Amino acid sequence: MAEEGHFRVVEALQAFYKSPQVNKIVSRTGVAACVPYGRRKLTSEDHMKQLIEGIKKFRTDVFPAHSGLFNRLASGQTPQALFITCADSRIVPDLITQTSPGDLFICRTVGNLVPPYGQGDGGVACAIEYAVTALNVSNVIICGHSDCGAMKALLHPEATENLPQTRSWLRYGEAAREVVRGTGLATSDGEQLSALVEENVVTQLEHLKTHPAVAARLARRNLQLFGLVYSIHTGEITSYDFSLQRFVPVDGKLASATPRPRIVPARKEVA
Repeated sequence: MAEEGHFRVVEALQAFYKSPQVNKIVSRTGVAACVPYGRRKLTSEDHMKQLIEGIKKFRTDVFPAHSGLFNRLASGQTPQALFITCADSRIVPDLITQTSPGDLFICRTVGNLVPPYGQGDGGVACAIEYAVTALNVSNVIICGHSDCGAMKALLHPEATENLPQTRSWLRYGEAAREVVRGTGLATSDGEQLSALVEENVVTQLEHLKTHPAVAARLARRNLQLFGLVYSIHTGEITSYDFSLQRFVPVDGKLASATPRPRIVPARKEVA
């Protein structure tokens, strides 16, 4: 990843949040499009019509304009990053990073949770293993976001009383919740939620390092980790700085969450 950072909040994204007249945003290549936001609440039928029109536009306008890109992608993929983020519909990785098809290998989970190796959903472990070992990505990013429903449910477990699968899944975020509660620095619900969103990213980075493929690449020093938090309201993105042990704004440079490498001395042979 270039030092300046592959991931920025661009002017188009800022304009999206500032202007209600803006209906659609595309990436720098014009490929990744955001679902239009209108002033009127759309019905289910409206959404389907919108979807159909979007497919038509992609086939007639977008695909032909970028046929060279899609021709290259037709025979394989070489993404530079595994991007693990929440399943929340408001989070569009290609939009907030202004990347194109083929740039990111995306894995979405509720709450951007990553079970430690050997636990939980095998699909997440499979995505990590494939991206790091088979695709040989250079970077792994875990991205949390503001107003996360999963983090709200962690703070208020009663919300998942009738959602047994969700409650079971959220146990991978309980350590982050207890850190936030244990420090006592966040008092209001809003402060606790903001603190938990950040702490959860840090916790999931720790879980990520338990996966053998990741551990091996970190030991060889040819894999970088990054932890991001995206604010839906402002468009701001912050990144976790391992050396500072806190989140800092993304401003021309993306702070690294890669841990310091352990120096393992070579074992001397006994004569």
